[in-house]
Parts: sequence; C-alpha cells; structure tokens
Amino acid sequence: MAWNEPGGNNKDPWGSGGGNNRNDGPPDLDELLRKLQRKLGGLFGGGGGDTGGEGRFPWALVAIVVAVLYGLLGFYQVDANEQAVVLRLGKYHSSETSGLHWNPPLIDSVTKVNMTEVRTERTTGQMLTEDANIVEVVLTVQWHIDDAESFVLRVADPLKSLQEATDSALRHVVGSATLNGVISQSRTQVSAETQERLQQYLDLYQTGIRVDVVNLTDAKAPREVQDAFDDVTKAREDEVRLQNEAQAYANQVIPVARGSAQRILEEAEAYKARVVELARGETVRFEQLLNEYQQAPEVTRERLYLDAVQDVMSNTSKVMVDVEGGNNVMYLPLDKLAERSADNGAQRKGVTTQVVDEVYQRVVDRLRTEAANSRRSRDVR
Repeated sequence: MAWNEPGGNNKDPWGSGGGNNRNDGPPDLDELLRKLQRKLGGLFGGGGGDTGGEGRFPWALVAIVVAVLYGLLGFYQVDANEQAVVLRLGKYHSSETSGLHWNPPLIDSVTKVNMTEVRTERTTGQMLTEDANIVEVVLTVQWHIDDAESFVLRVADPLKSLQEATDSALRHVVGSATLNGVISQSRTQVSAETQERLQQYLDLYQTGIRVDVVNLTDAKAPREVQDAFDDVTKAREDEVRLQNEAQAYANQVIPVARGSAQRILEEAEAYKARVVELARGETVRFEQLLNEYQQAPEVTRERLYLDAVQDVMSNTSKVMVDVEGGNNVMYLPLDKLAERSADNGAQRKGVTTQVVDEVYQRVVDRLRTEAANSRRSRDVR
C-alpha cells in the first residue's frame, strides 16, 4: 500500500511525515546537516547547543572544501618530452622533469616547455654580396629548446630574437661571399658558416635555443636582372663544358704524344747503337784490309775497284761503257729491260737477271783485259 493512499497512515518515506511514528522512516537531511555543523563547530571551538547552531553558516565545511580543492589544483603532470619552469612569487624556483608534481597554486606558476620538438624558422630577403651584387636568399632554420630556464626567463621574445639573429648572421656571411659562390659554388659553406655564427649569437643572448640545421633553400638574382643573370650562368656552364672537353682531349692526346716521343727516343737509341756498331765493324774491316793491301797492293787494289764497281752497278738501272780508242758509247737500259721482263711475266724474270749478269761479266772481263794490257805496256817500257 502506498504511503499516500487511504489507510497508509500518511507515512512519508523521506521525512517525519508529521505522525507519531517519527523514527520509522529515514532521518531528515536538514537534521543531518545540522548535526554535522554542530560537530564541526565543536571541533573548531564554535561550541553551541541544538538551537544556537541552526542560524549559523557552515564556514568550516566551506574551508575544508576549499582546502581540498586547493590541494587538488596544485597537482600537474609533466610529459617525458617536456620540462616545467616553476616560478615562486615571480622568482625562478626550479625546473621539473617528467612525472607528477605538486606546487601551491597562486604562489607558484608553472610553464611547460617542449624540449624535443624540432621547429622551423624561415627568413627571406635581398642582400648585397662581396662583389656588389644583389641576391635573393631563402633560408630555413631547424631548432629546438636546449635550456628551458633561459628560453622562458632570459629573453622576452625568443622567436623574435631568433629571427633577428638569423637575419644578422645570414647578411654577414652573404656579404663576405661572391654572387656566384652564394648561388652555386659555396652554398654548403654559406649554410655552415651561417649556422655557426647564428649559434654564437643565440648563446650570447642566452636564448636557450639550439640550432640543428641551416638550409640555404634558394638563392637567385633579383627578377629585374634575371635574364642577364641567366645568360651569365649559361656562359659559365659553357665555359665549364669546354674546359671539360679540352681536358678530355688532352687526356686522349697527351698519352699518345708521350708514347710517340718514347718510341722516337728508343728508335734513336737503336740507330745510335747500330751506327756505332757498324762504324766499329768498318774499322775492323779496314784494318784487316790494310793488312791485305800491305801484303799485295795490286791484287787488293783491283779487288777494291771491282767491289766498288759492283756496288755502283747494283744500285743503278743504266750502264754506259766507254771503249778506249773508240767513238761509240755502249748504253744498256737495264731499267727498261727489267720493266719489259716484268710485263712478260714471272717466267721472264730469270732471263733478265741472266742478261744483267752477262753484261756485268763482259764489263768486268773488258776491264781486266785493259788493266793487263796497261801493265804489259809499262813493263815493256
């Protein structure tokens, strides 16, 4: 039967119900709060009876709740890639690493900083080179936080300081290089020098920033003179190409020339050795011939004469014989005879050789006969 139906004796399950059976249901919530207030008042020295505590505000309860909330708000978590910079009453207190930490709120302020995140800063601008040329440069800087305390406290605006230091370092390095070096030849060197100088500036300012990489992503002449610069670049490329072709040609020709020179030297040495040995042989032969001549001058002389005639006849194609006491000169065209024999074929070669030998033998016999007649006439006289 419901509590509010007839016969239910008006028993309210949530309160006293105004009936006589007050203790049959659960206690009243207001009554429980009053009892708790009285107990807390006794703990904090408030004292008071049943009637005196009903009109007071529960300050002790509020204080406990506030204390609990204050304690809970003081807890914070620092991740593994972070550091927390703690300021107590506006003054640096400590730097906390990863983990769960507690600091009193309103007294300490905590600033978390990501120490492993790699960030990128980009700068562009037109700069003057050492050779008085203007170049447009695009530079990117990758960096991370190395010192959380310096990054948070030492510099008012670390990012602005980084940008200004990057511009200063880049302009100093570009101003010490040529246009051609910045654009093509020395880009890696420009990046390395810029990174070194930039890190010096950041350490001097105590920014707590560590530069990882500096990349010179783009470097070109201004658009107003881009066409002329392209022509200059093409001319330089042609120069390099021609130099490479010339070097390749030199690499091809020089070894051949050196080989030819070495061959000529070796041939000269061989000719020298041959001539020297031939001269030595002729010297020995002459000495032996001299001995023979001293023993038989006439025979040796005739022999030498015949050898000389044989050498001359063997090296000429024409023979002219002058007969002593006659007016006729005998002309023997040996070259024509040789040509005629060559036209007749290989079988006629032997005949031509035989004719030449017969003519030679006749000339030799004639000369010997004349020499004998001359000796006889001298003997008669």
